Order: sequence, then C-alpha cells, then structure tokens
Amino acid sequence: MENSYPKRKKVSLELLNLSNPFFRILKWSVILGFISLVVGSASAFFLLALEKVTQFRDSNFWIVYFLPLAGIFIGWLYFYYGKNVTKGNNLLLEEIHSPTSIIPIRMAPFVFFGTIVTHLFGGSAGREGTAVQMGGSIAHQLVRFVPLTSKEQQTLIILGMSAGFASVFGTPIAAAIFSNEVIRIGTYRWKLIFPSLVTAYLAHLVCLEWGVSHSHYPNIPLEITNTAICCLVVISIFSGWVAKLFTLFIHKVTELHSAFIHYPPFRPLFGGIILVVLFGFGFSPVYFGLGLPTIQAAFVELLPWETFLLKLILTTITIGSGFKGGEVTPLFFIGASLGNVFGYFDPGHLMLFVGVGFISVFAGASNTPIASAIMGMELFGWESGIIFFLTSQIAYISSGHSSIYSSQIIGSAKFFSPTAHVGKKISELKK
Repeated sequence: MENSYPKRKKVSLELLNLSNPFFRILKWSVILGFISLVVGSASAFFLLALEKVTQFRDSNFWIVYFLPLAGIFIGWLYFYYGKNVTKGNNLLLEEIHSPTSIIPIRMAPFVFFGTIVTHLFGGSAGREGTAVQMGGSIAHQLVRFVPLTSKEQQTLIILGMSAGFASVFGTPIAAAIFSNEVIRIGTYRWKLIFPSLVTAYLAHLVCLEWGVSHSHYPNIPLEITNTAICCLVVISIFSGWVAKLFTLFIHKVTELHSAFIHYPPFRPLFGGIILVVLFGFGFSPVYFGLGLPTIQAAFVELLPWETFLLKLILTTITIGSGFKGGEVTPLFFIGASLGNVFGYFDPGHLMLFVGVGFISVFAGASNTPIASAIMGMELFGWESGIIFFLTSQIAYISSGHSSIYSSQIIGSAKFFSPTAHVGKKISELKK
C-alpha cells in the first residue's frame, strides 16, 4: 500500500496534464465553469452592494463629511492586514509576468470592502479594479487544488480577470481581449482569447441571472461630415493627452502622499480631508462616486466644459491617496464629458463625440485600444465600429508610454515613442 499511493498519484497527474486530451479538456471545462460561476456571482453581489450604498449616499449626502474617517479606516486595514495585496491590479500583472506565489485570497474581500466603503462615503472611484482583482485572486486559488504548470497558472489569472471585467460591465468580448491586451503593451496572447471569451461570457450570464442590470447607452449611428471628422481627430488626440495627464496626476498624488505622510493610514485620511474641503467649496455631488447619471446625461445634453477636468481632479486625489476602487468608470466619465465639449461645435454629432471620448480616454490610459474599440461596439452598437477602432488607436498613440497600470511591460514601442523603452515596465521609466 505504501508504494501504490505515490504510483496512483503520478498516474493521475499524468492523465490530467499530459497524456490524455480528454481529461485535459474536461479539466479546463471544469475550471472555466468554476471561475465563471464564482466570479460572476461575486461580481453580482458586489454590484448590488454598490447600488445600495450609492442610493444611501445620494439620499444622505451629509455622509461625505465622514470621508476622512473612512479613509483612515481603509488605510489602517490595508496597512496592518493587507500589505501583500495593496498593489491591486499591478499584483495580478506581476504574477502573470513572473509567477512566484499564489495571490492571497484576502485580496477579494479586502478590495470588495474597501471599494464599498469608498463609495458609501463619496470617494470618486470606479469598480473595474475591484472586479478584476476579485476575479484574478479567486481564479488563482485553484492552484492549491489542481496541478498546473506556471503558464497554466498565468492563464488562471487571465481568465479570472476576463470574468470580473465582463460581469461588471456586461461586455464579454471586450473583457476577453482586455485581459490579454493589458499585460504587455503592443503584444497579444491570441491563443487565450477563446477560453477568455468563454469564461467572460459565462460569467456575464451568471451575473445577469442574479438580477443585475447594466447601464444602457444609445445606439450611435455612423453619420459623418467634414466638421465631425475634424472634431473626431481632435477628440482622439486630446483623449490620449488627458489619459496621460490622468496617469501623471495619480502617480504624483501617490508620490506626494508617500513623501510627506510617512504613516500610510494617514494618506487616505489626508486625501479625504481634501475632498471634503473641495465639496465645501462648491464641488457638485455629481463628481463624487461613480457618476453614472452624468455619463448618461452627456449623450443627450451639453454639460459645463470643465466637467471632465473636475472629475479628473477628484478621482486622482481619491485613488492616489489610497482609497479603493477602479479607474475605468471615472475614465469613462472623463472621456464622455470631454467628448461632450465638442457638441458645442457640432451638436448634431453629440452622441458620436461622447461615445468616442468614452472609449478613447480609456484606451489611452490602459493601453488597450482593441478592447476599447470592441467595448464601444458592444455598448453603442456596431455601426460606428470603424470610428471606434481609428479613434482608439489615435488616443493610444498620443498617450505615449504611460499607463494607469505601472506593472505593464512595453512589448512594442508606440509610434513617436522611444524604442529604448521596449521590454521595460512603466514603473521603470523616468517620470
């Protein structure tokens, strides 16, 4: 009996990993199903909780004055119990680049709770980061139970990221591409697109089965004039520049807090104080939280021209000082309101300008132009797809080698950007 147990274990591993295609397909089918079910359900619970706390804050906006206390609580929690998960999405990217250990399961509840608290008290943050981190960390726990190679472990994280992104935004095709495109700038892991798409779509369906509804946007027709073409080119270039400015501001806010506030829990406390002061000086409640109503309004009415800039300021202070959440929904807000400005020049193409700004700022900040264009088509219809592809590429190029994800590796240099940066992480470049 003592000799037979190791032998049976060896045969089992052989069947599951190498010699038998049937068991390999069966194994990955179970893995995809597990990730889709668990991550889709976790995202649904997160979105429902986020909706509840947003409704409470909107009905009791005085709670914003307690944002500094929420900040010190989040800072304290992460400093004493969550040091190994503070990197967030960058931790997922680093583990994909160089697998070293299992991503701590505590990342999921920590980022979930931190994001809910941030939104309850009015922090200007998003939800993508939370969903992607929960998805990646949950999926990676399978390493504890299933024998996998290092490449297969990387695949787990990518599948989890796809599931989280798809279930939060309701865009499974964009999610599948995003999770592979975001790893290395300018390079793609096309072999993983299909399993990523299957996982993303199933997670999306699971989320819908829990009764979650996603934001609906107008279908944008393809109607082009010479004035519209000129505006679209300018919007695309400006979107890349605004994305770069957003990234620079977040990094600078983080650096300043680290340089002058040596006790980490006090950093979000100080950031919360700044946000409350800005609120006291007249910053509108629309700039706090997700800002989904303003994004919706941007498609049908002209907003004050400074809307995108004010949201940029509040979000960079929130994220840069240590509050939790994502950057993507605020980037949608910034991009949509930036595109809205061009409605003053050509009101007839307002929806197109807003849609292009919506996806282009995200493309420039995340370096995911293909995923951004596909997202535009999933959200606004396929008719203007060619416009989304072209404008996303222009924004991607004009943002240079900058990123909201400092652990992204530059796999291929962008046009007009230094080729010497190839192979380096964004964090290694000179600021």
